[in-house]
Amino acid sequence: MDIDVPTVHPSEYHHHHHHHQPSNNSSALSSSAANVYHSESSMNFDYLQGLQAGSHLASSSSSAVGGGNGGGVSANSSYGLVDDSRAMDRPFNANERFVSIMDQLDARVERFRKDALNLQEKKDYLLMSMDLIKSNEMLQNMSEAEREEIMLYIQRVSLRLGTVELNVRTVRDNSQEDSLSQINALIDTMIKMGDPVIARQRCQLYLNACCSSTMDPFGHMDAVPESDLGPIDKKFESALLGCTLDDQKNIKKRLQALMGYLNKQTVNN
Repeated sequence: MDIDVPTVHPSEYHHHHHHHQPSNNSSALSSSAANVYHSESSMNFDYLQGLQAGSHLASSSSSAVGGGNGGGVSANSSYGLVDDSRAMDRPFNANERFVSIMDQLDARVERFRKDALNLQEKKDYLLMSMDLIKSNEMLQNMSEAEREEIMLYIQRVSLRLGTVELNVRTVRDNSQEDSLSQINALIDTMIKMGDPVIARQRCQLYLNACCSSTMDPFGHMDAVPESDLGPIDKKFESALLGCTLDDQKNIKKRLQALMGYLNKQTVNN
């Protein structure tokens, strides 16, 4: 969770002067665009031609690998393009060909899901950053008019962030949902404390709880003696142990990022 979010002004992207040049410039632009971004709409399903019962080895291989406008596209360049040449360099075997293509699609789905999770995590960090700004001590010391102006600005940015909806479903039972809600409520309360010193102490208790009892993917508990970690928050630990393994990892990452921010605030104060 990137608490210290770098400020990017949209105007920074519009300072380049555009001059109309001969065809060399336009070809350079199209080459640059092709390297920077590939729209989903430009994807095709040529690789599925090899699944036709009457397809020939040579023509299928050509259309899947070298043919079309995107000839020679590597398997890692996009989510939607699949190279089935490995399945077609042998005599036709429908089962192997289907399995080979589905294996590649499965890997791309997993990569797509991880990318979506990373975006969801960044959104959570941005939301938490705005909560930290709203509870910042300097903001409370500003005049009412200045504070109101900043709060309106925060509201505008929050609304714009709210237009981005991300939903990567993590399988949880009712108990795990309740545990995650308790954790989020405890962290939100800590963020809104307003006193960075007290918030830092509370954050350390939560972090200690994250490290005191962790569960490995096989369901085995790996306990660390409390004497090696310092005091922990038992309520937080109890709720944490009720969360899924993925949620536990994400909660720890959030707290580590938050602790880094609070450490800087404490030093500055």
